[in-house]
Amino acid sequence: MQSAMMMFSSKYWARRGLSLDSAVLGDYQYSNEPLNKLNTSKNEEKKTNKDNSKSEGAGESGKTSLVFSLKNEVGGLVKALNLFQEKHVNLVHIESRKSKRRNSEVDIFVDCECKKKEFNELVQLLKFHPDLISLTQPENIWTSKQEDLDGFPWFPRKISELDKCSHRVLMYGSELDADHPGFKDNVYRQRRKYFVDVAMSYKYGQPIPKVEYTAEEIKTWGTVFRELTKLYPTHACREYLKNLPLLIKYCGYREDNVPQLEDVSAFLKERSGFAVRPVAGYLSPRDFLAGLAYRVFHCTQYVRHGSDPLYTPEPDTCHELLGHVPLLADPKFAQFSQEIGLASLGASDDDVQKLATCYFFTIEFGLCKQDDQLRVYGAGLLSSIGELKHALSDKANVKPFDPKTTCKQECLITTFQEVYFVSESFEEAKESMREFAKTMKRPFSVHYNPYTQSIEMLKDTQSIESVVQDVRSELNTVCDALSKINKHLGI
Repeated sequence: MQSAMMMFSSKYWARRGLSLDSAVLGDYQYSNEPLNKLNTSKNEEKKTNKDNSKSEGAGESGKTSLVFSLKNEVGGLVKALNLFQEKHVNLVHIESRKSKRRNSEVDIFVDCECKKKEFNELVQLLKFHPDLISLTQPENIWTSKQEDLDGFPWFPRKISELDKCSHRVLMYGSELDADHPGFKDNVYRQRRKYFVDVAMSYKYGQPIPKVEYTAEEIKTWGTVFRELTKLYPTHACREYLKNLPLLIKYCGYREDNVPQLEDVSAFLKERSGFAVRPVAGYLSPRDFLAGLAYRVFHCTQYVRHGSDPLYTPEPDTCHELLGHVPLLADPKFAQFSQEIGLASLGASDDDVQKLATCYFFTIEFGLCKQDDQLRVYGAGLLSSIGELKHALSDKANVKPFDPKTTCKQECLITTFQEVYFVSESFEEAKESMREFAKTMKRPFSVHYNPYTQSIEMLKDTQSIESVVQDVRSELNTVCDALSKINKHLGI
């Protein structure tokens, strides 16, 4: 992977989505090998269980996941699944494969629906299963059925609920792959755990804790900052070039200093209404995009390993602060980012994946035309020296951005992208995404209320009327302003 970390390639989805590859769910990591998948439907038994649940004791119904390992013996899985039936725990999805630790073991991942009481009882029964090797119960991923939207995926309805999304980390930033530059560096790994603790302790409304970066981290940041700023004048879009000097002036962007997220967040609030919050590691595309709907960008704080400053296999603070932040300060770009986030709320998994791919090829790897020349606005490019040069070279394959075709393009991690997509402007890209969002199978629209920082579902005339009143008020202000201008000009 080049020095920029891309968001949401096919491999990236596997790591950011809940599956056996989610390293947070176990004490060891799994490789991205093919899985044996079985998607269980909501059958008659589930209907019966739902009816029974009405007469059972109080308890919060919801969805959660579980990972456990069994001896690879005939009948072992059947015995375990019988326990789910016994406790009226409905299986929504199940995956299994041979363990990466021992050939004599098999790893099982399940998505399930039940009451918390039933789930806790199931866990206790599984612990006494004779074939059980290990069991991991992921934290912070319980989704209440009471919050479910008529069968559509849950999404945060107010900004404070982003705490649930932000803490639903699927792969912690401290869990490093064997080929990671810092894998054998125990000091670096301990440092990464510190950043995980900071992010997981953070709650909405709190000031973002200040980080005392080490001399090694500052040196690494300085190398990246110095080399990239040489390229920006000839490669970055004008909006980027306008905001970077402001970040240098107000947020301490310089070679010998790593900016603090609290300062950056305050700056963005004044410029575009965006904010950043720390995140401990990988989020699912759904949770990440939900943050954008509220103009909140989940931002890592750790710095890449110093052994190779111009390379990182994951998003780090160099990528976030140099790639994303300068453009998030632009109001039009901020609106474009938020539109993608709003389109994801309550969308199907398939539609979220399409939106995430469009995000990847725009906000991460997008190009635009300015003064009849190609310029870069994608954060993945703006934080990668090698690919930043490549994207504007004659070797790059550039096509017009069209969400209907872009959403089908494969996202690459370990090499340069096979194709880059160009828009005439952020406004054009935003309008294209708006039209694309209309084709999604979501039977309602959403509206962001900036005063209450909440999401309103527009699914009936009453909810739509409320938005119309707000629009009417804004139009009255515009009309009044135009009237005064005409009067001043004597028209």
